[in-house]
Formats: sequence, C-alpha cells, structure tokens
Amino acid sequence: MFHPRHEALEQVLASSIAADLNIEWVTSLPECLAKVAEQQWDMVLIPAIFGEGVEAAEIIQQLHWQDCRSAVVVLSEVHQAAQVTRALKKGAMDYLLLPFEAHHLNQLLQRMAVMKTQSSQVVAESEQSRQLFQLAQRVAQTDASVLINGESGTGKEVLAQFIHRSSARENGPFVAINCAAIPETMIESILFGHSKGAFTGAVSANAGKLEMANNGTLFLDEIGELPMTLQTKLLRVLQEREVERLGSHQKIKLNIRVLAATNQNLESAVAEGRFRTDLYYRLNVFPLTCPPLRERPEDIVPLAKHLLKCHQPQGTSMFTEAAKQRLREYPWPGNVRELDNVVQRALVMSRGCLIREEELMLPAMMATASQPMAVLGNVDEETQPLNLQQSRKQAEFETIIATLKRFNGHRNKTAQELGVTTRALRYKIQTMREQGVDIEKLLAGTDGTAEQTLIN
Repeated sequence: MFHPRHEALEQVLASSIAADLNIEWVTSLPECLAKVAEQQWDMVLIPAIFGEGVEAAEIIQQLHWQDCRSAVVVLSEVHQAAQVTRALKKGAMDYLLLPFEAHHLNQLLQRMAVMKTQSSQVVAESEQSRQLFQLAQRVAQTDASVLINGESGTGKEVLAQFIHRSSARENGPFVAINCAAIPETMIESILFGHSKGAFTGAVSANAGKLEMANNGTLFLDEIGELPMTLQTKLLRVLQEREVERLGSHQKIKLNIRVLAATNQNLESAVAEGRFRTDLYYRLNVFPLTCPPLRERPEDIVPLAKHLLKCHQPQGTSMFTEAAKQRLREYPWPGNVRELDNVVQRALVMSRGCLIREEELMLPAMMATASQPMAVLGNVDEETQPLNLQQSRKQAEFETIIATLKRFNGHRNKTAQELGVTTRALRYKIQTMREQGVDIEKLLAGTDGTAEQTLIN
C-alpha cells in the first residue's frame, strides 16, 4: 500500500517490477489507518511529512497502536533528514530518497521477503541451527561486535535481526546497509551523511546510516565490498564512537552496536591487502557462521512450510511427501532465498491444496555452461516463453559465465573486459547464485574437477 500519490512513485510503479504487486493509493491519514485495520499489507510507504506537518514518526506510532505488522518505508526529500531519523527510531524499515528508480524499490522488496522468514519463534530444527541461535542469544546480551559469515542467501540479515530483537537495544532502530549494492560514489555520503553544500547536489544536510542507527543497531551487509578508503574512516568512527558528516567538522556522538556480514573469506582478503587488518579484528569480536542449507537438511522442509505460511496466511496448501523428499535432495545453491523463490513459484503453479513435486519446478540437474538459467525451471521454450526482461537476464548471465571461463575465473579481468566495476560484477554473481546458478560448477572442468575457481 502506498501513501499518498507521487509522480515519481507512479512512474516507478508503471515499470515491470510492479506488475505482480497489489497497490492501493490513499489520500488521507484516516483512510490509511482504515485500510491497515481492514487487512495486513506487506509494505506501507509514507511521506516524511504528510499534509499539515504530520511526521512519519507520528504515523508509525499510530500504525503500531493498530498492531500493524507491515514493513514501513519512508519517502523522503533531501531536506527531510531529521524526519527520516525520527521515523527510523520509531521502527521504519528504511527510507527512499525521491526521486528513486525501480531497482531501489526492488531491493527493499527483496529485503522484506527475506525478513518475512523471521518470526518470534526461529525455524531451527537442525542441531547446527539450534547451536547458532543459542550463541546469538548469548552474544545479544552484550554490546560486542559480531561478524556473521555465510554464503549468499543463508539468512545473515535474519540472524542480525534476531540479535537486535534479543538485545537491550530492541526498542532502538535497526539500520541495514548493503555495501555491495551501493555505488562507490554514493556509499560515503549514505554511510556518514553530509552537510549542505558538501558536494554538487547536496542542497541540504542529510544524516547518514551511522547517525540513524544511534541508540540501536547498525548492520553492515557485505562488509568485504567496502572500499579501502572508507574502511579507514569506518574504523576511526568505531574507535572514537563519533562521526563527522561530509563537509562538516562537527562531531556527532554515537551509541551504536555494529553487526557485519560477509560471504567472502575476510581472512584471505586481509592477507591479500584488500581488507584492513585492524578493522577485521574490530568487527570480528564474536564470529558467527550461517551454514548453507545443504548442510542442514533437517531445516529444509520446516523452512519451506514456514515460507508457505508467510506467503499464504490462510494456510490451505501443503507439500506432498514426494515434494518434501525433492526439497530435501536438492542442493540449494541459492540457500534460503532460493527456497523462498521456489515456494512462491509452487504456490502459483499448484492447482489445489497439495503442492506436488513437479510444481516445485526444480531442475533435474544443476545448470550447464550453455544453460545457466536452467535452474529457474526445466520447462521447454514452447511451454514457458521468456519475456524480454528474462531474455536479457539470461543473455547477461551467459556472457558473465563465458567471460569468467575465458579469464580462468579472474573477477578483476572479467570486470574490465565487461566494462563494469569489480564490485558490480560481484553483485551480479551474487544475484546469479540467489537464482540457483552454481557458478563453481559452471567453471569446473568437463570431468567434474574444479579447474577454475573465482579469484580476484
């Protein structure tokens, strides 16, 4: 549900990203509250200031009074940093700076989908998962920095949210930033904030994510992608517990707890000089590792049932025994995020209350080099034609794989050849993994041995 109408927002929603969204516009706060009372919405977008000076924080408070469980995102103009900060402290999930592009909304929708997997009762049937959440519960009682390791899609942000909710800071803001998803030219301003006139286009002061997380928790996802220059600056902030906005010499005191996550081997990055040793040890006070889904098969079916309930609250669908067995046997290269995609797809394909094995649309085998998108379903071209967006994505994936093979898995050379930054290439590779593409297998030799691996 979006509130109220905005030209830039309407343009975004006219894009293909909103094709499957149920959108409702409202024009007043009472109408918004009435709609929320009628049914549960996945997301509510509200302006930083509405009508006659009503702030987003006040609207969020009223939504909480109605026991609204929707994710709240604030639409902000560049001069509304103070209002955004207050809204985040009241529990807003994030904010979008107007005008924004469709992929910004898509990132939030993906984050929200992952966060929906969490609940007051964590799904942890395997011994590995139980031990992990027991450790997380213990470290949550302290303010120690935590470094969460794990493959893409294993639920690192869910674990970070669990630590925040289990800590003394649970009533403070939880502010997340994906260091891999933000262009290098913007990440410094987004993380540290800026003063008016700090750079071209900075028409007003804006608080950074560090400042917004004050009295709460800051979650730095994909910390290994943070540029070296900003690693130095972040280390200083963590040591001194104060931050200066870009273009300002005023020091702002911070009271934050820092959680970081990575799908890289940061020890290797330190050894290779790509990550600061002192920052690594500052963040790695208490390491936790989210195991891949293939290593905790006891969690697969309970997680699938939980996701099924999230996407179908009325709870009428269930998996057949054959479907459950297929879920257990599949290696899940995209982990929980891929499982979530499969569950949503199965709900679309199922013709009744029972979800059968074939309706999972899992591949009979992992993707081949000539068919990296085969993991999205083993249907032929006649029965499942690709639309233009899917065709472009498949062509892009095939080009990336072919170029990686040509340069023996060397990411820097591949990025240079493709005309993108290494960070952008890593993000695309991460997206491929989330969609079930087994990169390492595609780069392996024909005899199954890993002749090529991803290197920098």
